[in-house]
Amino acid sequence: MTEQKDPLVLSCIDGSRFSGAVCDYAAWIASRADAPVKLLHNIERVSTPAVADLTGSIGLGSQEELLGELTTLEQKRSKLQLEQGRLMLEDARARAEQGGAAQVVTCQRHGSLIESLVELEDHIRVLVLGIRGEEHGESDRGLGAQLESIVRSLHKPILVVNREFAPPKSIMLAYDGSEAARKALDMVATSPVFRGIECHLVYVGDAGEAVLDEGAEALSHGGISVTSANLQGKTVEALIAYQQQHEIDLTVMGAFSHSKLRDLLLGSVTAKMLLGTNQPLLLLR
Repeated sequence: MTEQKDPLVLSCIDGSRFSGAVCDYAAWIASRADAPVKLLHNIERVSTPAVADLTGSIGLGSQEELLGELTTLEQKRSKLQLEQGRLMLEDARARAEQGGAAQVVTCQRHGSLIESLVELEDHIRVLVLGIRGEEHGESDRGLGAQLESIVRSLHKPILVVNREFAPPKSIMLAYDGSEAARKALDMVATSPVFRGIECHLVYVGDAGEAVLDEGAEALSHGGISVTSANLQGKTVEALIAYQQQHEIDLTVMGAFSHSKLRDLLLGSVTAKMLLGTNQPLLLLR
């Protein structure tokens, strides 16, 4: 298969409950941005030993025979994983095409998911993945084991999906004038993905009028309909309450900041936003 060169919407597909919604959101972004979709199924390496040390328990010949059988079983398991992934990718391709994606390619890779994403980073326009992966089963709690490492490792927009797909009619941009927030503002103002979608520009804290006016002017200049709000209280609680009150469909925020939205990456603010709401979160660094 020819490697895709254009910036693409990369969608991580596994057997988790969010894979369908991940595919739907990727197709929605791709259709609005006229971008290709790449569906990635990554098979992690398993480092557990095939068999315990049986020396002294059974004879050498028997041990070698058992190890041979275990090796054969491992090869069969690998083939089954590949086939299962192939079937998931074909289903996801059909779903993405039905969702409006004009160009869809599939990819299977072995090894670390983070390593795979870093290798593909130069071709990524937006990464879309679920808040929890297959290893979490049907759990409704917690963040995926690799989510923080992925956000730390990549310097591309990452859409974290935590609900079934619904076409966003409004977005909330958490804005504080920091470098990361300005990057998010610029993306919203210039990306075709957000054309025709109302943007709620929200600042939490005192004396936010000047920051909001600056941000609203930039968004309006980009043709975005803007509603500004200066909130008070604790950052996460204020953002979630506003989001719920105004039925916001998607939140956009910088993953780093240098003022009240500060905190370590996926630390207090970002993690609590992901865990405290059932609306997708688009992170930018």
